[in-house]
Parts: sequence; C-alpha cells; structure tokens
Amino acid sequence: MSVMDSDKLVLGRQVDYSLQYDPKQLCPIPRELGRTAAGIHTALLRHGEDIWNIYELSWLAPSGLPVVGMAVVRVPWQAPFLIESKSLKLYCNSFNMTRFDSAAAVREAMERDLSEASGAPVTVDLLEPHRFSEVVIAEPNGVCVEEVADFASAQGTADFVYDIDPSLLKVTDESAREILFSRLFRSRCPVTGQPDWATVRVVYAGPRIDPEGLMRYLVSYRSHQGFHEACVERIYGDILTHCRPDELEVSARFTRRGGIDINPVRSTHDGVWDNLRDPRQ
Repeated sequence: MSVMDSDKLVLGRQVDYSLQYDPKQLCPIPRELGRTAAGIHTALLRHGEDIWNIYELSWLAPSGLPVVGMAVVRVPWQAPFLIESKSLKLYCNSFNMTRFDSAAAVREAMERDLSEASGAPVTVDLLEPHRFSEVVIAEPNGVCVEEVADFASAQGTADFVYDIDPSLLKVTDESAREILFSRLFRSRCPVTGQPDWATVRVVYAGPRIDPEGLMRYLVSYRSHQGFHEACVERIYGDILTHCRPDELEVSARFTRRGGIDINPVRSTHDGVWDNLRDPRQ
C-alpha cells in the first residue's frame, strides 16, 4: 500500500473538527513507506530528530477562560511512524474547547499521545505567553550556495534539472569544515501535490563540497513528491555516498502549514540541535 492509496489519510480531504480533546485524530504513517519510495538506506542513518513547531495551540482553563500557547515537539528519527501533519493540526484543535487543569496537563497529554502515535518517546516543550520571547528568528549562518555559485555557464534553464540527480554533487581535492545553505529548496507533498518550501543547511567536514553542485542538486528536488523527513534523509544519504565527508549534518527548515512547521535533522554524530526559526517560518 502506498501513502497515496491509504484511505485513512486526512491530508487533502475535508474532515470534521472534533469539538473535544480527541487523540484519535492522530494519523501515524509508517516511515518505511516514504523511505522505500525514495530508496533511502536506513543503515546510513545514525542520529537526528524531527522538530515540529506548533504555533496555534489553545485550550480552556478550569474556569472556562481560553488559554493560548505554542509547542516544540521533538520526535526521534528512529520512531517507526511519522504523524501526518493535517492530523496533528486536527488533534491540536481538539484541545480548543476542552478544560485542562494546567499547561502541564496539556503538555503531558501531548507527550503521551504523540509518543504512542509515533512509537517512540516524544518530548514536548509547551511555551506559555510569558515565554514567547524565547522564539528566535534568524538567518542561517554559513555560506549561501546560490550567492557564491558560478552562473557563467548557466545562462539558460537547460542546465538545470528538476528530477533528483545525485551526480550533481561534486567535491574538490581540498578539505574543509564549513556550513552551506540554500533557500531554493522546493519539493511537493506526496498526497496533495502542493509545494513545500524550505531552507536546507549542510554542516560538514571532509572533502570540500562544490557549492554550485550542491545548489543544482537541491534544485533537482523541485518536482519530487516526498515527505519532509524522507527528503532530508535522502539528501543526507546522497551527500554521504557521493561526497564522503568525515562528519555531516543536514537539516531543513520548512515553511509552516496549518500553523505547524516541520524541521528534520539527520547527522553522523549525536548532539542537541537548535530550533532557530527561519525568517520565512
């Protein structure tokens, strides 16, 4: 069964909102569906997580007074299921007319439900209004590949391809430790076909990656249909295979949909990954 064939998906369909807290709104999707379709070798995956920012979250205090907040959800890459984004939106909206004793009770419910749906321990950081100032919006650090790429030989569109082509990735004889990023990434939702936009960031050490080749490779996703997580895993795997860095971290900051943005990161090393919002988010 492909993702598009599943009759359980709510993405792309008109559905009724639940008027009360309803964890059954969550729709898990086996990650292997996207990985298999993209030809991703899970043996290459070592560390990482998916960071979800939820901007539209509200519930009722015991008195009935509405309360608002935001949430940062971190899902381990090893989780066997990802959660369909629209189902997460519907789930969050199901809190709107339900009374909770405290913000902590909301956070505990979300951690419990999302962990059960994803099949792995999920952490939730619930930001109440007095913490909204903690949200940091910043330009990515590093070298923007489209600003340094040599377009002298690329005056026409014929030099660009819009089907994924890892052979575009090139390295030089030099070694480097640097950060490269591109704002040009676009893929398409595998269910609705609608465009997904992101800033992709590559942190690596090893043979120097040609910035123009990386830019062209990322542009080649422009017609590709894939979930955010699978796209990042494929980019990570292709760079590992074709550029052979000693260290690698690939992350993408996708623009939000339905009040939620998804930000996968995959890495050769363990760590604590920041959650700096891209200006387009």
